[in-house]
Amino acid sequence: MLSFNIDNTEEIAQNKLLILYIIKMSPKKFNNTTLSEFILEKNYMNYFAFQQYISEMLSGELIVIDVDEGVKYYSILEKGELTLDLLQSKIPEKIIQELSSEFKLQELVKVRETQIIGECFKKENDQFSVNLKLVENDETLFSLYFDVATKAQGDKFCDLWKSNTETIYQNILSLFIKGDN
Repeated sequence: MLSFNIDNTEEIAQNKLLILYIIKMSPKKFNNTTLSEFILEKNYMNYFAFQQYISEMLSGELIVIDVDEGVKYYSILEKGELTLDLLQSKIPEKIIQELSSEFKLQELVKVRETQIIGECFKKENDQFSVNLKLVENDETLFSLYFDVATKAQGDKFCDLWKSNTETIYQNILSLFIKGDN
């Protein structure tokens, strides 16, 4: 006859919920290595249990591996979110508070590292000025001011800057480098 330990089943469920919670709530994107390191550093579970849970959650379609700019990371799927919403109370409050503090710190670090700023403001003569800025660790790396005819045009430039910062920045730098030759 097959028997199992209720405490062990609860621990397994709790660990899987914890992984779902971390993937969903962290501002940082985790791949297998970084997520396992994060969990092992906090002594939430051992490496082999973690790998087993990840495998089961991938095959159970609770999470998926996404790719962004060639980098793989875990994302929570709708089924995983529903599971977490229903059972999040099974994760000890102490761990939720600990993770919440950690994620706030990650968010602050992320915000401090690089800020992409696009501002459009009205000047005195009914014209508008745009400032596109790239700030890293509180230091301005790049700032460009120019005038536009309308606020809508300025907002469009700001949106374009925010969605294509790296490409625009590299193109501007390459223009200066080519002009130097």
